[in-house]
Amino acid sequence: MQHCITTVAGVDTGKAFLDLAVSPGQAHLRVGNDRTGWVQAIDWLHQAGVERIGIEASGGYERGVIAALREAGFTVILHQPVQVRLFARLRLQRAKNKLDARVIAAFTALPQTVRPAADPALQTLGEHLVFLDQLGQDIARLKTRLEHQRDPRLAGLLKADIAALKSRQREERRRLEQAVRTHKTLDRRLDLLLSIPGIGLPTALALVIAMPELGTISREQAAALIGLAPFDHDSGKHRGQRHIAGGRARPRQAVFAAALPAAYRWNSQLIALYQRLTAKGKPHKVALVACARKLVIFANTVLQRDRPWTQ
Repeated sequence: MQHCITTVAGVDTGKAFLDLAVSPGQAHLRVGNDRTGWVQAIDWLHQAGVERIGIEASGGYERGVIAALREAGFTVILHQPVQVRLFARLRLQRAKNKLDARVIAAFTALPQTVRPAADPALQTLGEHLVFLDQLGQDIARLKTRLEHQRDPRLAGLLKADIAALKSRQREERRRLEQAVRTHKTLDRRLDLLLSIPGIGLPTALALVIAMPELGTISREQAAALIGLAPFDHDSGKHRGQRHIAGGRARPRQAVFAAALPAAYRWNSQLIALYQRLTAKGKPHKVALVACARKLVIFANTVLQRDRPWTQ
């Protein structure tokens, strides 16, 4: 009995170049990371009989080629860098460029779940969300500089820059909300999340855009996906301390920012949870993580039920 071997390819993405490798085999190609290079890569991949392509996330440099490959009819899997690094370590390989592409191809050849392509609308909204987060980081950096500035004139310049950035942040958040509300489904999801006490507009936008799986997964999967599920560190009779790890940083940060005021003032269930945990001697951070996890579960639940929050 003959087994059908699927030909796959790995793509290592750089700012200027793409390195492609085919598995099985040793075929390799380098092209520019631009429209001309994408056309060359597509022709080469078709000639090689490639059906599935793996590509490593690379700070956004991979977006153009992924869109071009999918438009050309290829199945494209976006791998996280940590996945490829661990696979390469398992194979005792450390290399760059051509060998990196081969490692990605070999990893892509493994049986794995192929997720549907991301909604292009969410990708555009995601870039806007990143810009908003960057504005917040710029404001935080200027505030730190202001704390150590003794010259009144220079302090005044910093204050003016902070005020200007805050004004831009408010305007861009308003524009992002308007963009979300032009999509009927996203508009409904945003309103459902805003019905939860403690979830404000910044957190709701982050969850709608960066966590599109919410409402279609279990509560445990939702907590793990955002990086708020506790993982054990047990070995034999030893019982280690539980820690959270991994997950999507941007929506997790937004949920953390909402969890603190929600657990102190806005959400009666989170207030009770926080007080119960701290009364048992749990540290503030542990109780806050539990509240953030519960907030994500609330969000997943209202989206599953397609009904606004009820106490």
